[in-house]
Amino acid sequence: MTTPALFLSRRLRKSPFETRSHKGATGASVYNHVVLPSVYISLEEDYWHLREHVQIWDVACQVQVEIKGPDALELAEYLTPRDLSKIVPGQCMYVPLIDEKAGIINDPITLCLAPDRFWLSISDSDVLLWVKGLAVGAGFDVEVCDPNVFPLSIQGPKSETLLSRLIDEPVGDIRFFRFIETQIAGIPLVIARTGWSGQGGFELYLSDSSEGERLWDIVTEAGADLNLRPGCPNLIDRIETGLLSHGNDMTLDNNPIESGLDRFFKMGKTADYLGREALERIAEAGCPLKMVRLVVRGDPARNPRETYPINLAGTDLTGCVTSITYSPRLECNVGMGYVPSDHAEVGTELAIALPDGIVTGRIADKDWQTGEN
Repeated sequence: MTTPALFLSRRLRKSPFETRSHKGATGASVYNHVVLPSVYISLEEDYWHLREHVQIWDVACQVQVEIKGPDALELAEYLTPRDLSKIVPGQCMYVPLIDEKAGIINDPITLCLAPDRFWLSISDSDVLLWVKGLAVGAGFDVEVCDPNVFPLSIQGPKSETLLSRLIDEPVGDIRFFRFIETQIAGIPLVIARTGWSGQGGFELYLSDSSEGERLWDIVTEAGADLNLRPGCPNLIDRIETGLLSHGNDMTLDNNPIESGLDRFFKMGKTADYLGREALERIAEAGCPLKMVRLVVRGDPARNPRETYPINLAGTDLTGCVTSITYSPRLECNVGMGYVPSDHAEVGTELAIALPDGIVTGRIADKDWQTGEN
C-alpha cells in the first residue's frame, strides 16, 4: 500500500525551522496548519534515543494565542474551570478549555508574561477564532491575536546539560512549569521548563522567525557530543507518560472530569467561566465513563485512527480505546481509553476488538501495573 505524498502550500503555516527539521524525517502530519515531523528513524528507535540522550524538536505547530489588555486575566479565567487568580509572570499552567456544554475545546499551556498579557500554547484545534469570538461577544477589553511565536523544544535526560551551554542563567533555577526571558547568541527567547515528553526538557519560544535556522544550528552544534539529533513527539513515550492527545483521547464530546483532567482544578472557583453550570451538573451527577490506562497482550498494535471497542469481562458493558501502541520497554501494548466508571478498577479484565482480531488485557495503574500475578 502506497502512502500519499504530503504537498505543501501557502495555506499551511511555515515553520522557521523546517529547512532543518524536515531533513531525515520519514513521516509527518499536519497539526494546527503546520507540518509536524512524526518519525525519523523509526518509532521505536526514536523512542530509545529520546529516553537516553537529547533531541531537538520543531514544534512550531504549538501555535500561540495571545490575550492582552485590561481584561486579559478575566478572559483567560472565563475559558477554563482552572483557577488562574494566583498566576504570576514567569509561570505556566496546564489549562483545559471548555465550551458551554463542558466539552473540551483544547488543553493549552498558559504562559503569564505580564498581569495583562497571556499566551495560550495550544494543541491541535482552532482556538484563536473561538477566543476572539468570546472576547467580542462578551465585551472583554482585550486584544486577541496570533503573536507569530514559534517554539523549538529540546527533550531528553541530557537537555539540562545542553541548555546550560546556551544561556548565562543557571538552568537549575528554571523550575518546572516556569519560564525566563533570555537570549541565545543575541536571539531573544522565552524558555520554559515544559514539553510534550516524559523525559524532561525545555521549550524555546522564538519571536523572530528570521533567526530560526541560526537558532537550530547553534543548539545542534552545542549538543553534538551529547548525541543530539532531530526528533519529535513520540507516540510510545507519550502513552507511557500518560499524556492525553487532544483530538485523539479527548474531543468536544468529552468533558474534563471523565478525561481525568479534573486533577488540574477544583470545582467552585470564584471567577466565572463558560460551561460552569454544565460542568457542575456533570460533577454532581457523576460521569458514566472514565479514562483509564490499558495493558494489552498480543502482537504489537498500531495506533488507531479510529476508536476500538472494549468489552469488559463478565459484563455486557462496553468502552473504547483511544490510543494504543507497543512498548518495547514494557514488552506489551499500552494504551488509553474510556470504560464505565463503576468498572474502572485496576486489574479489571477486558477484551479489545482490533482489526486483526480480539485481544485481551487489563486496566493498569499509573505505573502500568495491573495486579496480575
